[in-house]
Amino acid sequence: MSAEDAQQSPDLNRVSDSFDRLGVNDDGDVAPRTEQEYAESQLTLRAIVSSKEAGVIIGKAGKNVADLRDETGVRAGVSKVVQGVHDRVLSVTGSLSGISKAYGLVAKGLLDGAPQMGMAGLIRTDGTHPIRLLISHNQMGTIIGRQGLKIKQIQDTSGVRMVAQKEMLPQSTERIVEVQGSPQGIEKAVWEIGKCLIDDSERGYGTVLYNPAVRVAPGAGPLANGGGGGGATPGRAYNRTGHGADFSDAPPTYNRRSGSDAASRPPPPTHTEDGEEMQTQNISIPSDMVGCIIGRGGSKITEIRKSSGARISIAKAPHDETGERMFTITGSAASNEKALYLLYENLEAEKMRRSQSQE
Repeated sequence: MSAEDAQQSPDLNRVSDSFDRLGVNDDGDVAPRTEQEYAESQLTLRAIVSSKEAGVIIGKAGKNVADLRDETGVRAGVSKVVQGVHDRVLSVTGSLSGISKAYGLVAKGLLDGAPQMGMAGLIRTDGTHPIRLLISHNQMGTIIGRQGLKIKQIQDTSGVRMVAQKEMLPQSTERIVEVQGSPQGIEKAVWEIGKCLIDDSERGYGTVLYNPAVRVAPGAGPLANGGGGGGATPGRAYNRTGHGADFSDAPPTYNRRSGSDAASRPPPPTHTEDGEEMQTQNISIPSDMVGCIIGRGGSKITEIRKSSGARISIAKAPHDETGERMFTITGSAASNEKALYLLYENLEAEKMRRSQSQE
């Protein structure tokens, strides 16, 4: 082997390994996943549930959710109760086979437990119960398919009825897909939806997750929303970008100023000039993506500020071991939503540019 060959072989090995991970065959085509590979693939699938539904899912002293974990092998949990907020988020993480089974069991539990919970208006005589899945706006296309063919196929295969909301949820880039059907039908539908999400997992990068409690009380800091008391804050005012580990509930220090003039600064306004209540939203963005969002000379972030009308501040250093930087967005609900959307779009554009440059 020549010195040149020896130098090239590690690179060739890395390329080969990458192709193996992607499932690329010798002809350069991406080999379709087997049903077993889909079944073992790991993902997280979230859904919005009402407080009453959450009570049924959790069960007395947490028995129902513990049984769900034991029976399916998934990690499952429901977001904390926030005073004045009726929605909570069910998160299920694990293999696709476990997740689809878990959602089937959740649907069955809601049907069985609904009468005892007094959930009037949600019970149907046809033995079905709606599950409201949270899907990234950028992955919705793979579920709906060209001319709606994929969503029709999923409905035909599973016997459920699916309705995809057109609008993203407030201050997030997630949309609701409501799945109405029998527990068995919902299990089949979640299996098919999960396959779509696995095949299109790259587009899920950068998703700003929906948080039912993002409003900030007038005059309060960004973590005082939802009327939370001391200790762990139930109304956390940050959202993930679908990258890195979740935050802890410890009060963060990223919004403190170290400058000597910090104490003399007036408190931030609590309402916009139009009288709308100001809201604060924090999202965490990978450090290697921050530059593409700021732009040369701050051009991109300036444009986002102007277009959205929101104030956007950026932490100078990563806030934890994930190496991510905190973006704090403050403005009206509409301004914040637009700012989040524009930030997300910039992330996606940069991700696309990098993937094309690697090719």
